[in-house]
Amino acid sequence: MIIDEAPAALVASYGRDDAGRAWLTGLPRLADEMLRQWGLRPDGAAGNGMAALVVPVNRADGTRAVLRLQPVGEENTVAVLGLRAWDGDGAVRLLDHDAATGAMLLERLDGSRPLASAGDDDAVMTVVGELLARLTVRPAPAGLPRLADVAAAMVAMAPAAASLLGDAGERELTRTCADAVADLLPAAGDRLLHWDLHDQNVLAGEREPWLAIDPVPLAGDPGFDLWPALNSRWDAVVAGDVERVVLRRFDLLTEIAGVDRAAAVGWTLGRILQNALWEIEDGKAALDPADVALAEVLLRRRA
Repeated sequence: MIIDEAPAALVASYGRDDAGRAWLTGLPRLADEMLRQWGLRPDGAAGNGMAALVVPVNRADGTRAVLRLQPVGEENTVAVLGLRAWDGDGAVRLLDHDAATGAMLLERLDGSRPLASAGDDDAVMTVVGELLARLTVRPAPAGLPRLADVAAAMVAMAPAAASLLGDAGERELTRTCADAVADLLPAAGDRLLHWDLHDQNVLAGEREPWLAIDPVPLAGDPGFDLWPALNSRWDAVVAGDVERVVLRRFDLLTEIAGVDRAAAVGWTLGRILQNALWEIEDGKAALDPADVALAEVLLRRRA
């Protein structure tokens, strides 16, 4: 067998219910079954993140690839829709997919060389901006969640959620973010978004220098895709002039990706609202300090 048991990180992610535990128990067998089904040979040790097991493999014709396994669900389904629509243009190429198990066979990229290793912040943001421009130029395919629906639900949830925050300033900030999103609802957009594009989700490739991985595709306005890059490597941001770094990143990303800056401010506040709602749902009574700082900088830009 490729693995004897599910890695601890996947147990932490999926071991909370019967369905997840059943998938974890069957994961070693599933990996071997997919190797046989697709005629794959292992080409290195299996790895994993919090969401999936990944096994470097070679196809029968010698093509280097990666077998990716995670439970069947919406995240897996929408990722396939997005990857098929991009067909390798700016993103890792989907080589095969098994709908019954959720297994994906993906183009092999260099997992030891994420974009984060590039070091220079302007260079990182330039690559992210260029990828955003390519990824979001397409209309979203049918079957994806819609930002219009996600955003409307957030606005509806915000008043009750904000009341659970301990700090008055954070309660007001949450309401302000909700107001910004409400203003944008009529123009929520229909482009194909990645939803999690940052310097750890871009890897070095062979056919292109950099390609995006691990999308959670959504149909909406490209301005909703900026937050992950703005929030990345936050320890380095706070070590310097936070406002200067955030605005430099924001201006680079919006200019290169061709995103309307006013809309991008509002939709980034929407991402911060989304994070706040998730934090509150998890029982927290305070916002992430990085999100607070980002919101305050962008609100000053909007003023």
